[in-house]
Amino acid sequence: MLDAKRQGRKIVAVSCYDYTTARLLAQTGVDMILVGDSAAQVILGYDSTLPATMDFMVAITAAVRRGAPDVCLVADMPFLSYQLGAYEAVKNAGRFVVECGAQMVKIEASGAYTDVIRAVSEAGMAVMAHIGIKPQSIGRVGRFKAEASTAEMAAELIALAEQMTNAGAVSLLLEGVCSEVAQIITQRSEVPVIGIGSGPGCDGQILIAPDVLGLTQGPKPKFAKSFANLADATIAAFTEYAGQVKAGRYPDVEHCYRMKTGEMERLQNLLRGEE
Repeated sequence: MLDAKRQGRKIVAVSCYDYTTARLLAQTGVDMILVGDSAAQVILGYDSTLPATMDFMVAITAAVRRGAPDVCLVADMPFLSYQLGAYEAVKNAGRFVVECGAQMVKIEASGAYTDVIRAVSEAGMAVMAHIGIKPQSIGRVGRFKAEASTAEMAAELIALAEQMTNAGAVSLLLEGVCSEVAQIITQRSEVPVIGIGSGPGCDGQILIAPDVLGLTQGPKPKFAKSFANLADATIAAFTEYAGQVKAGRYPDVEHCYRMKTGEMERLQNLLRGEE
């Protein structure tokens, strides 16, 4: 990623949670896959990221690695996997590296977690510091809104970005940051800056796979863009499947296994006791 930043080449990242999607992503030009704790919402149906546990995140991160063995893999440190201190943070980050083959872990960072960023980095693991909107803070902030919309807030965020890189972060993720400020952080930063809802000035962009595919329904964040409409196609496919099963058209001969020639006759003889 650092070479991409130096060369001015945009970094493409996708948040993905499963083996099947990861296999498809591995066949594209995507540079990085993040296994985000947003899986708690997208996969498990919760209304926040907080219910994602370490064991759950390790399981799905390992699945994504199996699907995309050669793509840069970032594992998201879930709620309470690092907030309890540097020791817990290093231990849990190590699980992602050892058990899942992740090249990097992502930590939602504030000034309070500088020592955690430093400890994980000094333990030999690459850290992406996530600043701006931090979904794991939903219990404290109550409602998310764009970050760095005033000069004072912008200055604080710019200083935080520098603090994170000084602590050893090798990448930054900016979520929901006003684009002017995101561009300043990107220009001032020596490490790659990935944006989500933070404008075009970042070194790269990330979206969750269901948004890219158009699988999500209902309200979406302002920055989310769909590049297909697979929700309607998926509904149509399941509807057609249900109709064919109910009508007795599926499965047909083409989709059934058949006994070897002559074996049905032998079976009938066996059932009649003739053999």
